[in-house]
Amino acid sequence: MIHQGLYIDMTEKKGKGVFSDQDIDAGVIVEVSPVIVMKKEERVFLDKTLLHDYIFEWGELKDQCCMALGFIPIYNHSYKSNCEYFMDYEEEIIFVKTVRGIKKGEELTINYNGDWNDATKVWFEVETDT
Repeated sequence: MIHQGLYIDMTEKKGKGVFSDQDIDAGVIVEVSPVIVMKKEERVFLDKTLLHDYIFEWGELKDQCCMALGFIPIYNHSYKSNCEYFMDYEEEIIFVKTVRGIKKGEELTINYNGDWNDATKVWFEVETDT
């Protein structure tokens, strides 16, 4: 399920991103997407490809990884994200929920650290809004 107002467009500095063509309230689930779960051993191969930047650690022990489908891989990182994501290991889905209201035309972002307000440095630095 992808919220009817979401679309993918180019950002000014980060490549593609997810945007909304309408206002969205806080606390709204904007996407529920299935994932393809892979074994720890398979991650070694993925880490040698461009997919490395799009996979998530997976499982209670974070001993697997997954490739999310839908728009999930396109959400850009922000330390001041306006959305957060949740992993359901049993159902093998990731869902994204707004943490504040989104304005029409605004980019939807997630914090790659997992918690929407986690300021821990990520493996790359694309912004300085910490």
